[in-house]
Amino acid sequence: MPVDEGMEPLERLLNLVGLLLETAHPMTFEEIRRTLPAYGGDNLDSAKRKFERDKDILREYGVPLEMAATDVWDVEQGYTIPKERYYLPEIAFTPEEVTALFVAAQSASEETVAARGVRKLLYGAEGGVLAGAESGPLVAGSDTRSARVVAAADAASARRRVRFGYRTSQGAVSDRVVDAYGVVFRGGHWYLVGHDEERNAVRAFRLSRCTTEPEDAGEGTTPPPGFRAIDHVEAGPWQLSAEDRAMVATAPGTVVLMESTFPGVVRERTRDDGWVVLAVPAADEQALAAMLLQFGAEVEALEPATLRDEVIRRLEASLDA
Repeated sequence: MPVDEGMEPLERLLNLVGLLLETAHPMTFEEIRRTLPAYGGDNLDSAKRKFERDKDILREYGVPLEMAATDVWDVEQGYTIPKERYYLPEIAFTPEEVTALFVAAQSASEETVAARGVRKLLYGAEGGVLAGAESGPLVAGSDTRSARVVAAADAASARRRVRFGYRTSQGAVSDRVVDAYGVVFRGGHWYLVGHDEERNAVRAFRLSRCTTEPEDAGEGTTPPPGFRAIDHVEAGPWQLSAEDRAMVATAPGTVVLMESTFPGVVRERTRDDGWVVLAVPAADEQALAAMLLQFGAEVEALEPATLRDEVIRRLEASLDA
């Protein structure tokens, strides 16, 4: 039997673990040797020594490699790795526990091992009050104060109604009353997702645009069955339920293409130069800036100033590249 001398030890160990996890019955050393080329060859003693070393390594790292009878007569012993002992049980968290983990991770101002671990747990917790994109940082950073994120998460966890002042991307300020359903992180920003009492619909509010801290306003409502807060901010920078809107001037020949690219676009007015000003739902300014640049000189970002600055920054970076 040929021997794969070029195989790395880690690959050999992984192959052995995979084989013994999936085998229907305990395998003898001879069966393993016939199946895995790494233990083949004419030198039986050398193959056995290699196998013994690998067994010791796996057991040292906690892999439950066991010996068991290969048949009902218990004549011969073979090797197996019981799945029930190898795989960790599914970890489930209540919304309250997920929120507590988040609070703990917020103790640092930058990404830490704890923050990365909590992010993986909370983003995988179905039905939790916190959600987000796995590749993004967990901490709120300069965009939103951690205390505000925690307060919003607490309200969503307890199904409370909150009242707060809010400023849109166009600068309009008003008081909002929202039944808090969840808190979502996307594109560098935190959003409170809930039922807006005035609009009688689910809306996403960027927490950094709150002009006052969320205040408890009594008992809230329960989200509808199957509700996922992240669905209301993750579809893209033009998300229909996004509260923020960007103002974009578009050349006449590009208006229809813009409307087909960004669902929910509204024609606001036509300027004296013939360009049409569009209101584009914008949940993620960075993603929207990247999309607008694809239209070249046919579009101009007007508001908010942060979107315009991001487009200029990207243009300057491309010129310097």
